Amino acid sequence: MTANRSLGFDVRQQSGFTFVATLCFFVLYLPIATLVIFAFNDNNSTAIWKGFSTRWFEAAWNNEQVIEASIRSFQIAAVAAVLATIAATMAALATTRTKPYRGLRFKYAFINQPLVVPEIVLAVALLIFFSRIKLATGYTGLGYLIAAHTAFCIPFAYLPIRARLENMDLSLEIAAADLYATPWRCFRRVTLPLLWPGVIAGLMLAFVVSLDDVVITEFVKSGGQETLPTYMLGQIRRMVTPEVNAVSSVFLLLSVGVVTAFFFIGRKRA
Repeated sequence: MTANRSLGFDVRQQSGFTFVATLCFFVLYLPIATLVIFAFNDNNSTAIWKGFSTRWFEAAWNNEQVIEASIRSFQIAAVAAVLATIAATMAALATTRTKPYRGLRFKYAFINQPLVVPEIVLAVALLIFFSRIKLATGYTGLGYLIAAHTAFCIPFAYLPIRARLENMDLSLEIAAADLYATPWRCFRRVTLPLLWPGVIAGLMLAFVVSLDDVVITEFVKSGGQETLPTYMLGQIRRMVTPEVNAVSSVFLLLSVGVVTAFFFIGRKRA
């Protein structure tokens, strides 16, 4: 009995675990597999299979609106992810490399607030806020989308970075300080290399979240600033063809590629 207790609770040993896990994966990935399969449908309908064809990928490749929206989406996601990760790293350092004090929990809740507030609420708030700035300045560029995506992505980058900092051994940082390293030198030579896997994870999450955001983008964007998700939403409202499946399949492939690349980079650094 003592040996069994030392092993602890293992959910994988519970009866029915394999069936439930398999069912969850089946329900999760079956719609995605269906989407990818029908991207190669030769029919104009997304529901009736006619035959294998790649013409919808060619149509998407030759669609200037798709190319323009895709480039804009990656530009916004890349800039917003970098800015959100920098802000999240500074916030994580400020809330973990300090002694507990009154109000610290409030700061945790304030940083993570976008995770619990419905996205539509944030979208409406950003719309009202940025509309005032647009009227005052006359500027209607991509800066509003980048700022909105950055603010929304900060908590997604903050969580893995803070988790990494909380699990790090402070002995190396203390030793560097004892050897008269300045705070910046200690951070650059000791803390950052150890923190790098968490930074990579936060950057990846922020990039993916920004890349596929629809609600905030739909409310904040100005005319002619369609991103790929909002363009696809508009196409679905008009007429659904397998071209949407083709674009979604390429979008899925790129997302998987980005996640895989960040995974291997983070593991190598770790």
